[in-house]
Amino acid sequence: MRNESDFRLDDLRLRSSTAPGGGHADPEEPSRLRQVFSPLTLRFLAVNLTAPVLLVLGLLFLDQYEDTLIAAELESLRTHGALMAAAIGEGAVSLENENGEISLFTNSAALRVLQPEQARQMLRRLSGLAEIRAQLFDRNGEMLADTRSFGPGGAVQVIDLPSLNDKTDTGLFRRLYDRTFGRYAYDRSLEPYVDHNAAVAGDYKEVMRSLETGDSQSTVRLRADRQRVLSVSIPVQYYKQVAGALLVTRDGRNIDRRLFAVRGSILGMFAWVLALTVLTSLYLAGTVARPIRRLAFAAMQVRQAKSRRYTIPDMTKRSDEIGELSAALRDMTESLWRRLDAIEHFAADVAHEIKNPLTSLRSAVETVARVKDREQQKKLMSIIMDDVMRLDRLISEISDASRLDAELSRAEMSVVQVQPLIHALAEVQNANDNPEAPRVRIVEDLGDKVPLTVFGLESRLGQVFRNLIGNAVSFSPPRGEITIRAAHEGRFVVIAVEDQGPGIPSGKEDAIFNRFYSERPEGEKFGTHSGLGLSISKQIVEAHRGVIYAENIIAEDGSVRGARFIAKFLSA
Repeated sequence: MRNESDFRLDDLRLRSSTAPGGGHADPEEPSRLRQVFSPLTLRFLAVNLTAPVLLVLGLLFLDQYEDTLIAAELESLRTHGALMAAAIGEGAVSLENENGEISLFTNSAALRVLQPEQARQMLRRLSGLAEIRAQLFDRNGEMLADTRSFGPGGAVQVIDLPSLNDKTDTGLFRRLYDRTFGRYAYDRSLEPYVDHNAAVAGDYKEVMRSLETGDSQSTVRLRADRQRVLSVSIPVQYYKQVAGALLVTRDGRNIDRRLFAVRGSILGMFAWVLALTVLTSLYLAGTVARPIRRLAFAAMQVRQAKSRRYTIPDMTKRSDEIGELSAALRDMTESLWRRLDAIEHFAADVAHEIKNPLTSLRSAVETVARVKDREQQKKLMSIIMDDVMRLDRLISEISDASRLDAELSRAEMSVVQVQPLIHALAEVQNANDNPEAPRVRIVEDLGDKVPLTVFGLESRLGQVFRNLIGNAVSFSPPRGEITIRAAHEGRFVVIAVEDQGPGIPSGKEDAIFNRFYSERPEGEKFGTHSGLGLSISKQIVEAHRGVIYAENIIAEDGSVRGARFIAKFLSA
């Protein structure tokens, strides 16, 4: 059984680059639209867009910045209002005694009275410069002046129109902004703003507090059109006596404009980040999702095809996980085709090998019915028995060979001690009562006394050594000697089986491991061996990540002294 660690990327790439048919998949691939918007591409987009979307949503709700702008705007109103109140306190306040007569002399007992006409003129001048609305109330709460009212009794109302240069307020982007963020930008708990035509101090709580305490007060209200109105009340004093209160008001248009500018900058930056994120996500999907889809489509075509027309695309030059996947799929596909070819050849070889004894058996059966001579009948029956035994042996070994791959892929391997295994097999051979049978001698070269251990299946390794010993016995002369050499060779455990037979025919060192190859010694009864022993041994050794090969033993005079079969395994 092969572990995942047994496979190396270099081996996969080497095998993939040398594999035949290194073409690409059929051009009939999934549509480009499906490739771009595949589920994996959508996942890339979702993951990559989550962070910038959450970030921009968090930045768009600029509560702290908005509070700072409101505080700055109120402080500006308070400064302007204080200057205006001071000017009115100096220039529009007169003294009134208990009889209601106006006095020009300072008297602590006299009341401070605001002069409406003088106050209106001063307010219009000062409020126009500051672009604010000013309302003046006397000590009794009556409104004396309003910069947005002209004429007798304030019959004419003045409303400021938007500036012609302010194109932002009427732009499409601003309208979209107002319908989204503008709708939810303000605190709905703010006090509603009501514009009274004939207002009194009682309509504004901040004015009442200024008249009562002599301190400035500020308030933020919300108009019906969802626009903020900021107001500050400043007491008008003359020699620290409150003569009235000044209410300065300004809408929150400047605050909205600044917030809109900041949010616009954030959204503009987000648009660039969004475009870059989408492009990088599509690029990432193009380097991951589309190649995977190509590989999956090619694998499906290979699965459905009945020939080698379709191959896995070669992406091993990518030097990443996709390249590794491509190399693994190409190697797997090539291994699959080799396995199919081997099955086809094996089936053909099996049919050929079974056909020979069946033909002989049929001929003998047909002949035995016509022969009357008992001696001839005995010979024919002997042939029939030999053919039946040959078929039985052949079918048993074919069955064992066909089950070998499945068994090796499922079985759990463990550390196997090689020395006890070869000693047991040698003892079995040497226990033969036939004095002409070859004897087995074991030569061990352990060096540092480290035991010989390999990672594998003990039963199958025993089958390999048993087949090699059996092969050596069949070619050894009577009373010959078979030598088993066991040693360490670097990281490998090497087992060599030597005989004193005629050796291997020149050029057949590799062919003897083919299925049903039979090069038997002279005088051996026909059909005794099926030609599968060495092939099965090679299959088992390679499944254990080892190698097996054969060579002749050459004497000093150049003659062949026998054959040597060598099996190498990685030391456990």
